[in-house]
Amino acid sequence: MLTRLFIKNFAIIQELEIQFKDGLVIITGETGAGKSILMGALGLALGERADAGQMRDKNTKSIIEAVFDVKATSEIKNFFEQNEWELEHETVVRREIQPNGKSRAFINDTPVGLSQLQELTSLLVDLHQQFDTLELSNKHFQRLILDARAGNLEQLQEYQELYDRYKDTQKKIDSIKASLQKADQEKEYKQFLLNELEELSWKAGEGVSLEEELNLLTHAEQIKHTAGAAAFLLNEGEKPLVAEIKSLVSQLQPMVKYHAALNELVTRLSSAHVELKDVGNELSHIVDAISTDEKRLDQLNARQSQAQKLVKKHGLQLPDELVEIQQQLELSLKGFQQDQTALESLEKTLDQLEKQSISIAKKLRDKRVKQIPLLESATKELLTRVGMPNAALKVHLEEVSLSSAGIDDIQFLFDANKSGKFEPLHKVASGGELSRLMLVLKSLVAKSLEMPTLIFDEIDSGISGEAAKQVGILMDELSNGHQLISITHQPQIAAKADQHLLVYKKESNNTVHTHIKELKDQERVMAIAQMLSGENPSEHALANAKEMIKG
Repeated sequence: MLTRLFIKNFAIIQELEIQFKDGLVIITGETGAGKSILMGALGLALGERADAGQMRDKNTKSIIEAVFDVKATSEIKNFFEQNEWELEHETVVRREIQPNGKSRAFINDTPVGLSQLQELTSLLVDLHQQFDTLELSNKHFQRLILDARAGNLEQLQEYQELYDRYKDTQKKIDSIKASLQKADQEKEYKQFLLNELEELSWKAGEGVSLEEELNLLTHAEQIKHTAGAAAFLLNEGEKPLVAEIKSLVSQLQPMVKYHAALNELVTRLSSAHVELKDVGNELSHIVDAISTDEKRLDQLNARQSQAQKLVKKHGLQLPDELVEIQQQLELSLKGFQQDQTALESLEKTLDQLEKQSISIAKKLRDKRVKQIPLLESATKELLTRVGMPNAALKVHLEEVSLSSAGIDDIQFLFDANKSGKFEPLHKVASGGELSRLMLVLKSLVAKSLEMPTLIFDEIDSGISGEAAKQVGILMDELSNGHQLISITHQPQIAAKADQHLLVYKKESNNTVHTHIKELKDQERVMAIAQMLSGENPSEHALANAKEMIKG
């Protein structure tokens, strides 16, 4: 609820502070006293656009501050959590307008943007002024009225959570589809590159072994000739080198006993004989094993050439790096397949969520359809009570595709004069009629909805007598459990107040200022009597005022 409003340097208000109570708060005063200025100042605190022309003193800033006793509803909790602020029992919103027209907004002394201020205050205050058809013409509000009467609110919350999952899944599907579509060409190209590498089938370390085999095949004849000649020199010919060394060993062996140093030399020659004999045999084996396979040589050259092309194509240094490129391509293409698998899974989930959503939406629709005649009848009854006997509300329900509200498009249509022609509200209702219709509708759902502070600016336009009395009764009923603030000129409405505030002008130093005070007991009687019969009320008017207050 709104507990305090402080205004400084705004229009004809120099400085003003108002303490508000719970229940029905009525504001009265003569025309031009400044009631609309109060509403204008409050509108600024709630986030309306500022105008430097509204400032009284152009040399100092204007300040409007509203203090709220906040009930921690789920929406208010979410607002504070999303902004990472601590939710305080007393919440203060403030606007400061500089002489140059620039303004600043604050929530609990924290600077905020105008949109943040509007988001919070829309949860705290419902300000309804004449010709303000925005909320009443809003389809969300109209659907909320119907669902509140139909007892749909809990099931609707369940539906909306399900629908949010449905929409989130749809977004994920759209995102994956867009990625897959964008990646089609890339996928084809990567698959082409992978096919090339798979066809080559290069193995890690193959570069070295291929180079060795190429060198061997390329120089096979030269190796065979040179190794053959060496083997021949060691093992064959007229004087084989191995045989000659063996002969030397045989000749020197008997001399060992005559010279001690010869023993070591003979041993070394014996070892050399064995080693050279082994070398000769190895050379012979090499010569026998070497092949001059031209076909194999052509194959290896072609493979090396293909590998070098791919090395150049991928901007690499060595053929062995192709193995890593192939692995990267395989992983990338596997990712494409994972996206496709995820898409198929999400599409199954989407289908399930859609079926579940439609099932609940149909239940919501059935309850709405049943409630429509009851809502129309209840509205008709209350409209008659508030002086609109010829007015009627018609609820038009049309089945549409799945949305956050279900499968229904809901529109309130209105006929003010039994014309038989029902039109959208903003086309056929006057400001006063809209105000009373809003009062009627909110009265019908007051117990079902967590409503913020309700403010009606001159809801009594165009009514008097019994109709005004019924409006007062309806407002009194609506204020049970809710704070309701209303500006009125009707004594029948003012008499129902839990708190009666009087706005008046007072001249000081040749300057007119707006003031406000809370009326008590006899002051209330006098004010209501003056509303009944003028500035100097009769005894009858005073008695009538007392009776109205008691009633």
